[in-house]
Amino acid sequence: YLQALLEQEVIHREDNQLQRRLKAAGFPVPKTLESFDFSAIPSVNKAKILALSKGEYVKDRENVLFVGNSGTGKTHLATALGIAACRQGYRVRFWRVGQLVAELQEAQNEHRLSRLEKQWLRLDLVVLDELGYVSLSRTASELLFHFLAARYERGSLIITTNLEFSEWPQVFGDEKMTAALADRVTHKAYLFELNGESYRFRETLRRQEAMQGQLASP
Repeated sequence: YLQALLEQEVIHREDNQLQRRLKAAGFPVPKTLESFDFSAIPSVNKAKILALSKGEYVKDRENVLFVGNSGTGKTHLATALGIAACRQGYRVRFWRVGQLVAELQEAQNEHRLSRLEKQWLRLDLVVLDELGYVSLSRTASELLFHFLAARYERGSLIITTNLEFSEWPQVFGDEKMTAALADRVTHKAYLFELNGESYRFRETLRRQEAMQGQLASP
C-alpha cells in the first residue's frame, strides 16, 4: 500500500512539473505528432520526425528548420516537437519572431537585455515561429541576430520560415549578417522542406464538402 501511495505521489509530482514546463513554454495551441497528417505532406520524412521526437537533438544542441509555404504544417510540427521535449524534462520556450523581437526591443529600452539573455540561455530549446513573415528594422535584425548567435552550440533551436535561405536578406536587410546567421543556424541542423498546397486550405475544402454532403442527404 505504501509503495503504491509513493508511486502515485511521484506520478503526481511529475505531472505537475510537466504542466509547469508546458505553461512556461507558451505554446499558443497544443499540437501533437499523433494529430499530424503525414500523408497530406508527403515531402516530410515521418521516420526522421519521430526520431527527433525522442529528444536526442536537444541533448546534442542541434537545430531543426522547417521551410515551406504557409499552411503546410510547419508550426504544428515545431510545436509537437517542443511539447515532446517538455515531456522529456527539457526547458522549452515558444516565440513567434515578431513577439520575440518586441520583447528584445523592450528589454533594450529598459536596459535589461543582459538579464534577459541569461534567462534565454538557460533554455534547452527555443522554438521560433514565422521567420520571414514580417520584415525587420535594422535594430530588430541586430537584436534577433544577437539572440540566435548567443545560442549557437549552447542550446537548440527550432525555426519555421516561409523563405528559402537566399531570401533571408529580405528580412534582415544585411547580406553579411544574414550569411553569418544562416551559417550558425544551419550548422548541425536538420532541414525539412514542406512542399505542396496549404494543409489548412485542404482541410477547409474537406469540411465544406462534408457539409454539402450532409445538406444534400435526405
